[in-house]
Amino acid sequence: MVCFRLAPVPGSGLLLLCLVLGAVSSYALELNLTDSENATCLYAKWQMNFTIRYETTDKHNKTVTISDLGPATYSGSSCGDDQNGPKIAVQFGSGFSWTVNFTEEKSFYSIDSISFSYNTNDNTTFPDAKEKGVFTVSDHVAFRVPLNDIFRCNSLLTLGKNDVVQHYWDVHVQAFVQNGTVSTKEFLCDKDKTLTTVLPIVPTTVPSPTTTPSPKEKPEVGSYSVVNSNGTCLLATMGLQLNITHDKVASVININPNTTNFTGSCHPQTALLRLSSSSIKYLDFVFAVKNENRFYLKEVNVSMYLVNGSVFSIANNNLSYWDAPLGSSYMCNKEQTVSVSGAFQINTFDLRVQPFNVMEGKYSTAQDCSADDDNFLVPIAVGAALAGVLILVLLAYFIGLKRHHAGYEQF
Repeated sequence: MVCFRLAPVPGSGLLLLCLVLGAVSSYALELNLTDSENATCLYAKWQMNFTIRYETTDKHNKTVTISDLGPATYSGSSCGDDQNGPKIAVQFGSGFSWTVNFTEEKSFYSIDSISFSYNTNDNTTFPDAKEKGVFTVSDHVAFRVPLNDIFRCNSLLTLGKNDVVQHYWDVHVQAFVQNGTVSTKEFLCDKDKTLTTVLPIVPTTVPSPTTTPSPKEKPEVGSYSVVNSNGTCLLATMGLQLNITHDKVASVININPNTTNFTGSCHPQTALLRLSSSSIKYLDFVFAVKNENRFYLKEVNVSMYLVNGSVFSIANNNLSYWDAPLGSSYMCNKEQTVSVSGAFQINTFDLRVQPFNVMEGKYSTAQDCSADDDNFLVPIAVGAALAGVLILVLLAYFIGLKRHHAGYEQF
């Protein structure tokens, strides 16, 4: 964690900002706002990104994801006073800003409204935008939280309005902090409540030290993509089945693409696809370039809720799967297993991915996986064997014929 103590903010005392280094697909912040007596009055920690659809000069719609926000300033952030409630104000990039307002009512406070502004005059982000200017979308949220509780929502929250989709997760926030001490009592969002109040199934018999999950049907194939300022930069199509062993109990979970959110980011040497849902905080697929001419799956990170309310997290940044030349896609129609750890494996079905050099939003020529190549090895091997037998028969025939002629020459 990297912390900065900024200059005093009018009406709110010193502002202590801690940047938490997280996944490249999001902007992870931790903010501790103090009053004139250096006591904490507002605390917030969250991750967010934004997807914006806009019309281009050639009258097409283009989508851009704002995930790497760069250096930010916090002018206007305030603990509040008798006239105005607390507010978090963030400015970043060229004309981008984000604001959340809080209000108090008796024994509750509310996360009242969220505003996001973007500037299509930013030619790097919106190089071909038809309409230029600063545009603002505002959403009335109205999450009511007991006054001395901290609001928590690890699940993905989505706000959508006027072609702008805002994603938030790993949110922890408390406005009107009492006595300068952030509360340890959490008030959960509805999605987190659903996850943590699910009662575990109690078996009638004592389970064996390890259990084998029952076979599960093939998962539905989903299509995922990542868009940046240049258009679609990552494509993935796959059915995903998660194999988890936790506390010596194995389980199999199929990912439903219809209830799965996706986001990510693209960079010259790395690309990220992040999946999330009500039960999956994040499932990251990180791709990398090697030898300047090939790509591969280098890293998988997962954090998810199990049925008993516990959190299962695994990370491995030393993988080597789905290898293919840059400028092509990787395809494997047969079931494959990505072994992330001894406790976590991913089975893939009807897989096709291209994390780099996507042209016009379409897959490039695919390189088949070795599993698919095996389909061709059998007929090739049989043909080679038959050819070998034929050669042996011909050799035997000519040798026999030569000996037969030699026998005639002896008389």
